[in-house]
Amino acid sequence: MMMKIIDAHTHLGEFPVFGESINSKQLIDLMDEYNIEKAVVSALPNSLTREAIEEYPHRITGLVRVNPKDLDAPETIKKAIEEWDFKGVKLNPLFNNFLPDSDTVNPVMDIAARKKVPVLIHCGHPPWSLPWSFERLADRYPDITIVMAHMGHGHIVYINGALDVAEDYPNIVVDTAGMTMHTKIKEAVNRLGIDRVMYGSDTPLGHPGWEIPKVKVAGLSTEELQHVLYDNALRVYNMD
Repeated sequence: MMMKIIDAHTHLGEFPVFGESINSKQLIDLMDEYNIEKAVVSALPNSLTREAIEEYPHRITGLVRVNPKDLDAPETIKKAIEEWDFKGVKLNPLFNNFLPDSDTVNPVMDIAARKKVPVLIHCGHPPWSLPWSFERLADRYPDITIVMAHMGHGHIVYINGALDVAEDYPNIVVDTAGMTMHTKIKEAVNRLGIDRVMYGSDTPLGHPGWEIPKVKVAGLSTEELQHVLYDNALRVYNMD
């Protein structure tokens, strides 16, 4: 039987630095090609995600992208969740130059706590998004699910650091998007538990053509694969 898949980390829009772009139709076509039932999307501007949800309501789950330095960020989150059916928040410390554990993020985290939605945060690049900067944030907001995107990304020191931090804070979940070592996926499941690791591709900066096989060759059991590829994202992002 073919295993169901949710891609917990994708994007829409143009990425000129990487020479990549993708629209909602192209994302859906890619999902169909790789048997991906649903995708979690963040984009700038947020209108791209909103339009994709309107066009593909049963396939696209939206995260509202905000800069916590913007005074209107909490209101943007409130509107996206209440009116646009977004399911969480996306922050990128590297892009917006802030530390995840700085007081700058408190208003964003406060509204996320009130709305009971998860917060996905880019992780894995100095100086702004190293995994150790997630510790105080996770401690301050134990009732918020914090998704540590990329599980530390490409450097073994950061990958190990991400797992060390996540192991200490049960409200941290990791996704595999762009993380380079397949063996670390099995280690993550062993250390964090079957419910705290999610598959993601980082499309269009990554591709399910190599990100899905990376998970499948990680040495997971059928039950573990089911959770990593599908069940955990379904639960974390409260999908219908």
